[in-house]
Amino acid sequence: MIDNETETAGEDLRAETAEAAPEVAEHDASQGRIAELEAQLAEAKQQVLYAQAEVQNVRRRAEKEAIDARAYATTSFARDILSVADNLSRGLAAIPADWRADEKSKGLVTGLEATGRELESVFQRHGITKIEAMGATLDPNKHQAMLEVPSDAPPGTVVQEMQAGYMIKDRLLRPALVGVAKAG
Repeated sequence: MIDNETETAGEDLRAETAEAAPEVAEHDASQGRIAELEAQLAEAKQQVLYAQAEVQNVRRRAEKEAIDARAYATTSFARDILSVADNLSRGLAAIPADWRADEKSKGLVTGLEATGRELESVFQRHGITKIEAMGATLDPNKHQAMLEVPSDAPPGTVVQEMQAGYMIKDRLLRPALVGVAKAG
């Protein structure tokens, strides 16, 4: 009888285990699917964050480029007009002193000087400034050394300016062409 009861109990246990096995397998499959979906969700969230960061970077870059475009839009025109300013300066420098005093040419000289001042004023309004080179130490970001000159000044000091240099806001528009003091 004990054998029969034990056998019956073992059969019942096997029957329950057989019935529970599909439920356990189904539960394990559901847990695996949930874990897979959670991993996919986490990956999708990460991709959304990366996309948002990229959009923000593109927006910042576009804003900076637009600001730079407005600030430096006149660069090409400014470079072209510098030759006009150079020629005007050379013309004014070439006027002899007696012409400046002569009543016949005084009006012309005064007009040319007024044109030069107006040109400087326009440059200032648009952020174009002349680089002060004489006496400064050679700066390769602002000066272009054309020759070395024997001088009492310390080596590398600008002692001659052949052509004025200009900046537009914080950028170099044209380097100053200079002669620097020679060492020894």
